[in-house]
Amino acid sequence: MEAEPRDAHSVTIPLLLGDNGDEKQTKLAKKETEGLIVSYGNTSFFNTCFNGLNALSGVGILSIPHAIASGGWLSLILLFAIAIATFYTGMLIKRCMDKDPNIRSYPDIGEQAFGSKGRMVVSVFMNMELYLVATGFLILEGDNLQNLLPDVGFEIAGLSIGGKQMFVMVVGLVILPTIWLNNLSILSYISASGVLASMIILGSILWAGTFDGIGFEHKGTLINWNGIPTAVSLYAFCYCAHPVFPTLYTSMKNGRQFSKVLLLCFSLCTITYASMAVFGYMMFGPNVQSQITLNLPVGKVSSKVAICTTLVNPIAKYALMATPIVNSIENRFRSHYSKRPISFLIRTIFVISTVIVALALPFFGSLMSLVGAFLSITASIILPCVCYLKITETYRKLAFEMMIIWGIVVLGIAIAISGTYTSVLEIVGNLKA
Repeated sequence: MEAEPRDAHSVTIPLLLGDNGDEKQTKLAKKETEGLIVSYGNTSFFNTCFNGLNALSGVGILSIPHAIASGGWLSLILLFAIAIATFYTGMLIKRCMDKDPNIRSYPDIGEQAFGSKGRMVVSVFMNMELYLVATGFLILEGDNLQNLLPDVGFEIAGLSIGGKQMFVMVVGLVILPTIWLNNLSILSYISASGVLASMIILGSILWAGTFDGIGFEHKGTLINWNGIPTAVSLYAFCYCAHPVFPTLYTSMKNGRQFSKVLLLCFSLCTITYASMAVFGYMMFGPNVQSQITLNLPVGKVSSKVAICTTLVNPIAKYALMATPIVNSIENRFRSHYSKRPISFLIRTIFVISTVIVALALPFFGSLMSLVGAFLSITASIILPCVCYLKITETYRKLAFEMMIIWGIVVLGIAIAISGTYTSVLEIVGNLKA
């Protein structure tokens, strides 16, 4: 069976593929005892694990201490609960794909379940999530550069532009050439440094706490009920890689190993997130900021390493997050206009729009909390469950698994409503301040 081209709305993040890259597709579709195993590519188990870790380990590691500071020590239980729930929904995505080998992307699952309307809903939530994550990268860059160079700014025609606003615009200019590239395969190797970057940031934070005089003295609070919605939203943001999972699955040489890939990736990332949350909260207590790097003493070497590593990673990943969105927009214009000029224009306008949003809503913690509550919960928990129930018609059966899935859906809806409400209030409050 020939592999069909990926849908324009799918997440086409370039992957580290083995044996001649991701363009070499094998004609493989096997029937196993557990169902139809989808496998089109030549990616090894190791490379798929690396890609999965790269997808899951992102800028969420910077906000995780703020999450536990918002909810208290007991909110860590919710981190593990969300990790388990999102791992399970990742497995549901695999099961949906096993039902039909023609399912190659996340929107394909929505279409298989609910037709064209299902594809549209999944695409909208997926693209909105990617857009706001890309915007969050710019805010993160501006915050950390201002922390590193606090006295930078300039004035044009009587208009004073502060350091943070200037840095956001400068980073936008730096990122622009990366998004003009049509072939992002080289960026996949650069963005794969995200796994190493997370380890470097965690190591730098531990070094700062142990050897740079910060210490781990704060005891914190056991539970803060008012902060639970924010904490849960930020925890959910850390596990928002589900749109990438179909691409990972179809790229594997042996699809039967995908469950082990998910288990390993979720386990390692959860250990990393929990470690950063605990150590960051013990270091800075309730004063930990939305990005822990903003708490670090700038003069220390460990702080500079952590901040510089934080700065490099979003620049490398921005184009990868933007690619599915700009590709889907370009496909609507290719039949009417020359491909290359319109591509440059669309990609440039995309960067400009994210810069404008980053300048208008420069609140990293609140924005990521909104993404986690409204978009990540929907795309990573609610939609996989609902699509699985429809595709497999499990909803017709009164079974134990169906009750678990509906329980996850109800809990996800509750978290989405409360988290979104809290995040919007925070953003409105920050705008008024």
